Amino acid sequence: MNVKFGVDYYPEHISRSYWEWDAEKMQEAGIEVVRMAEFAWAKMEPAEGQYDFGWLDEAIVILGRRGIKTVLGTPTATPPVWIIERNPEILPVNLQGQRLGFGGRHHNCQSNETYRDHIRRFVREMAKHYNNNPHVIGWQTDNEFGNSHLQLCACDSCRSRFHQWLERKYGTIDALNDAWGTVFWSQTYSRFEQIPAPLPTPNSHNPSLLLDWRRFCSDLIVDFQKVQIDILRQECPNQFITHNFMGFFDKTDYFDLAKDLDFVSHDQYPMHFRDMRIPMTTPSHLSMALDLMRGTKQQSFWIMEQLAGPTGWELISSTPRPGQIRMWTYHSIAHGADTIVYFRWDTCLAGTEQYWHGILPHSRIPGRRFAEVKQTIQELSPYMEYFRGGSPKAEAGILFSYDQEWALQIQPHHPGLNYIELLRSYYKGFYDANVPVDIVSDKEDYSRYKVLVAPLLFLTHPDTCQKLYEYVSAGGHLVLSMRTGVKDWNNAVVPKMLPGEFSDLLGIAIEDYDCLRQFGQGLKWTKGAANIEEDVKLWSDIITLKGAESLAEYNRDFYANTPGITRNVYNKGRAYYVGSDLGPEMMARFIGEVSTASGVKGLMESPENVEVTRRCGHDGDYMFVINHNSEDASVKLQEAWEVLVGKEFVHGSVLTLAPYGVALIRRAYESEWKTEG
Repeated sequence: MNVKFGVDYYPEHISRSYWEWDAEKMQEAGIEVVRMAEFAWAKMEPAEGQYDFGWLDEAIVILGRRGIKTVLGTPTATPPVWIIERNPEILPVNLQGQRLGFGGRHHNCQSNETYRDHIRRFVREMAKHYNNNPHVIGWQTDNEFGNSHLQLCACDSCRSRFHQWLERKYGTIDALNDAWGTVFWSQTYSRFEQIPAPLPTPNSHNPSLLLDWRRFCSDLIVDFQKVQIDILRQECPNQFITHNFMGFFDKTDYFDLAKDLDFVSHDQYPMHFRDMRIPMTTPSHLSMALDLMRGTKQQSFWIMEQLAGPTGWELISSTPRPGQIRMWTYHSIAHGADTIVYFRWDTCLAGTEQYWHGILPHSRIPGRRFAEVKQTIQELSPYMEYFRGGSPKAEAGILFSYDQEWALQIQPHHPGLNYIELLRSYYKGFYDANVPVDIVSDKEDYSRYKVLVAPLLFLTHPDTCQKLYEYVSAGGHLVLSMRTGVKDWNNAVVPKMLPGEFSDLLGIAIEDYDCLRQFGQGLKWTKGAANIEEDVKLWSDIITLKGAESLAEYNRDFYANTPGITRNVYNKGRAYYVGSDLGPEMMARFIGEVSTASGVKGLMESPENVEVTRRCGHDGDYMFVINHNSEDASVKLQEAWEVLVGKEFVHGSVLTLAPYGVALIRRAYESEWKTEG
């Protein structure tokens, strides 16, 4: 499975006469693997039980003759129309109660047993056909679970499975009523079958019901994938199984979805074609998404779709500037990708994705993008085996929880409060200082981190609470933030003074708080000589010290001069509390304070939007220097670093990168330097 670069390829979209030429040009570019067939169910089974794999066999052989391996996708995101005609009940129902029609993709209900039977039949047939094919190395399940399913499905089948899920969780209807507090608004249930799917109501649903619905929907997708994985494991024991994740899409808990996979894959699109309320294509957002992918299994991963041109359906993104495709390739590898598969090889002439451009344009004449991909592969390939599987060895971790995100989507308090965006503000504090960060789940062992940041720990789970106390007691530096300890795990309020179960750890009490809808607030740093004051935009916890010390104070209104950021010594460690959202200057000062106290250091100083990221290799540390700017930028190199890519841009000890330029540098491990000396 030693493949480094590939493309997503759709031979079913083009004439057979192109296949040999495509394979030849792929080989010229350095392509070693293709992903195929993830949307080709109708081509492989035009009618029930009538299988046609011949065209795919031929494409696999043509590619294989040039040393190009194949990853096959199970095409379960696109059930053909004959299935819908025979079984219209598999069409999904949205949360407005409307059954959707055939077309697009993911036009299916993932709980429907009839549809699952179709999947079992087809996936087994496909797996048996390719289980011993020497050119097929692995499988991708479905495609982008959660894409197109954000509000689906609420049909009778899903509602019935929801009732079963609830009964397994709570045991009795009385236990559910108690956990949800259904006495409110006379919502008490006498049996599970009465509980609705969250269709529109005159007001709002019970927040506990909504949270359990989100958890159920996530578990349903995990179970839906396992149906396929069980077949593939049985029929194809020597081929890997992966799935292409989508960064911070939140339909599915990726930590759970990753468990049954050999490794995860990710679709990385730095230029988006849709307008988005939260800018998800800034360098720090893109980096955090890649770090989440590494964090789902705490291991390296594949990029199954790496942007190779302008993206778009009805609307189109900007075209990548010269050097950006190369830069984004380095960026993905820097954060843990061992294999890069570009989306896509050629650009489709028909269908929804006519303007989702590939390496080749509509004319199929190789141009600038082909040349840039070819250059990137040629210069990176010689080094990738040295750090395959390597991690950044981060000393800082950020806890990410889908449960917390879902609960805060249900009750965000302030219309501007976004869980992921608040996490990113902390991530960016480390990112700007070139401090490597791991994104971790609440199930992980935190002991390896000098600093752990757990923002918006809204829901309290006893196991997580105990782990955090133990982490700080043993010497860790923990950062908690506003809205910590508010709810129990069932999304009901904990009847305690905030921050609830964390009061002793933090050494504070929060008797009141202020959602900043009408009145403004500001924060000033008061610890040491720093003179920083910034506005607070979203929230202020009004804090009383109970053993902790104040690092920053509010500067206006009736709670002026009260603590906004605190620090508490707890046994061998320290616990910080940030009672508000922080602006960039205050965040930089705070992250600097925590880093200095914990001994966490940045890899290298660099200008704004020049990222320095590390992967630890077999023979040394490999440092990626990435200029995300549209103008030149320079960094000063330390001694004992060997420049592998970008030597021509070094003058003395200064590395000057062109717009979107990159460099790869290496420092051998100390034992090697001693040997050489």
